[in-house]
Amino acid sequence: EQGLQLLELSGSVEEDYMRIARCFEATRQRCCRLEQDGHRAREQLARVEAERAALEVKLKHARNQVEVEMKKRHRAEAELEKQERKLQLVLELLMREPWGKEVLSREQCSVLSALAGRRLGAALAPIRRSSAVDESCQSLLSHSDISYDRTEDDVVRS
Repeated sequence: EQGLQLLELSGSVEEDYMRIARCFEATRQRCCRLEQDGHRAREQLARVEAERAALEVKLKHARNQVEVEMKKRHRAEAELEKQERKLQLVLELLMREPWGKEVLSREQCSVLSALAGRRLGAALAPIRRSSAVDESCQSLLSHSDISYDRTEDDVVRS
């Protein structure tokens, strides 16, 4: 009886071993696929990190360029205001001095009177502004609104 049971068990044990072997093979194949997936993911991560580094360099250059252009603009605006003050003084001098009216024609005097009567900068504003730049959105996109806050750059990298 025990011998028969052993024979019966041996038949089922063989099947159990075959099932276990198939499970091991399926697990091995799954591990191989996961290892390949991991390898592809690491390669993709390396490519993305290289691209991110390149973009960070571009961002740094762009920020520096914006800063340089803002400094140039401030200098140009300061120079413009200085020249406007000089021109305003010249206009006031020409309008006050009696010889100034003798040298100038009536038309020139009326133009100078109109300019002297209002702020010179406002009168020259359409002339000095570039037609290629639309500054009607200046309040929305003012250079003073540009932030160099790097909190977005502080992404935790693991």
